[in-house]
Amino acid sequence: MFLIQPPTVRELTLFSAMPDVLRRPERSPWADANRGGAATDSFLEGPVFDGAGNLYVSDIPWGRVFRIDPQGAWTLVAEYDGEPNGMKFLDASTLLITDYKNGLMRLDVASGVVRPYLERRNSERFKGVNDLIFDAEGNLYFTDQGQSGLHDPTGRLFRLRPSGQLDLLLNNVPSPNGVALSPDGKVLYLAVTRGNCVWRVPLLPDGSVSKVSQFFTSYGPSGPDGLAVDTKGNLLMANPGLGWVWVLNARAEPVLVLRGPAGASITNMAFGGTEGRTLYVTDSTHGRILSASLEDPGVRLHQGTGTVEDSTSPRHVR
Repeated sequence: MFLIQPPTVRELTLFSAMPDVLRRPERSPWADANRGGAATDSFLEGPVFDGAGNLYVSDIPWGRVFRIDPQGAWTLVAEYDGEPNGMKFLDASTLLITDYKNGLMRLDVASGVVRPYLERRNSERFKGVNDLIFDAEGNLYFTDQGQSGLHDPTGRLFRLRPSGQLDLLLNNVPSPNGVALSPDGKVLYLAVTRGNCVWRVPLLPDGSVSKVSQFFTSYGPSGPDGLAVDTKGNLLMANPGLGWVWVLNARAEPVLVLRGPAGASITNMAFGGTEGRTLYVTDSTHGRILSASLEDPGVRLHQGTGTVEDSTSPRHVR
């Protein structure tokens, strides 16, 4: 008989809430399609830290990016005609954004100027890109989720190389969402929201993927969203339908559950704070940032190489 130790349960606490003056309790085209037409004053995603300890988050329905300082004060960095989701730093002053409406966009955080990075593949628009991550060599992995699901398992996982070559790695995913890399960069974890699971994607030396498997199965009304990995190799998985963050060991056993307040929708996360041991998560439907201190820090996030200067041009995309 095998006995599985139940996970420790801890509560997430409030770090900062969006000020009322920044909220827009109105309908939007995004909310009509994704929130049943309900007035949605914000929907926070894409948390990422800069080198000074500021937290950047995106607001999907209103095309906004905010900076939150270490004391919890909010500043509007950019507002544009888009639906920004995941964000990672391309370099110290430029955020790369997966924009559901426009494709990959880049934001100069000093000026607030947003311009295209990769809008189309071979003249074809994406379904709706969602999340992204760089590896140590500057390869960019990003998901193309759109409205895919179990009814239409055609979501995609792409890799954009520093040379500009765009590789389609998977095209059969029922709602690909968050992505994270193992500490050694040899495995990519892929959140499959409508399948309510996480896939394990081995990255082979020749650039291909093989023997993709289902690593973890969750439950509830809305499956895995954002992912992160700590230095011990544990996988952290945001589950908005439950309002939890699962912390899974190498065997996909839950060792810790970070629980949000009743009604919270926990969508994404980033490590920050002293020695990178504090986890900050987006409670998207309430416009809040919650946090918890953890024993192990998150793995260091990589940036781009800066060699793809104008990847919207067809000559850079194959």
